[in-house]
Amino acid sequence: MATPTPSRPRAQNLAESVYRQLKSELFEFQLLPGDRFTEGEVADRTGASRTPVRQALYRLQREGFLAVNFRSGWEVRPLDFEQLDALYDLRILLEQASVRRMENLDDEKLDLILTPLERRWNVPAEEQTTDGRQVASWDEDFHCSLVAASGNSEFARVHAEVTDRIRIVRRLDFTQHARIVATFREHASMLSSLRERAFSKAAEQLARHIECSRDEARKLTLLKLQSARQNLAVRHRSSGGD
Repeated sequence: MATPTPSRPRAQNLAESVYRQLKSELFEFQLLPGDRFTEGEVADRTGASRTPVRQALYRLQREGFLAVNFRSGWEVRPLDFEQLDALYDLRILLEQASVRRMENLDDEKLDLILTPLERRWNVPAEEQTTDGRQVASWDEDFHCSLVAASGNSEFARVHAEVTDRIRIVRRLDFTQHARIVATFREHASMLSSLRERAFSKAAEQLARHIECSRDEARKLTLLKLQSARQNLAVRHRSSGGD
């Protein structure tokens, strides 16, 4: 009896699995800007066949993380800080516009949005988590919730795309305890302004908060890249590389 051909959903699941693994390696700086590799190397490392590997790689190319040269294989794109700055500027515009549109909400609808956020962010210092990954996830949820409150589905769609594209540097902001503490403080302050229906004030606070996060994330990204390259050089020397 012939072996059945793998179903399309299974191939899609494999491609998704490879995509998530590679994206994690990019975000953890295990794959560094400028690194080159082949589809075969990825297939060997992930245990997947060439087809789902290729699907995952082209998806990451479309998202701007990778470049392909049909003679030399794949390459991790250098970080474009000018582009990242432009994305942060777009994020500020979207979130400020969303906050100002919240002025149209009545008190009951505003309460439904703010109450769960206040439970998470308006907590005593001794109850604040220091888990950077958790805070990074909560931070995304906070900002996405503000955009969703605008009621504009296109705002939400574009904001989600921007969030995904800057995550590679944004998450580093939460590797520092001082930045975690500042995030709790600044989010609580913005929520207080929103509760008072001081929407213009909240929009100004939001811009300062994002700009500070961007500047810190950029500095930490450069340090992370430098450290990763130094560690790679040490491993190369210890293994007898030229």
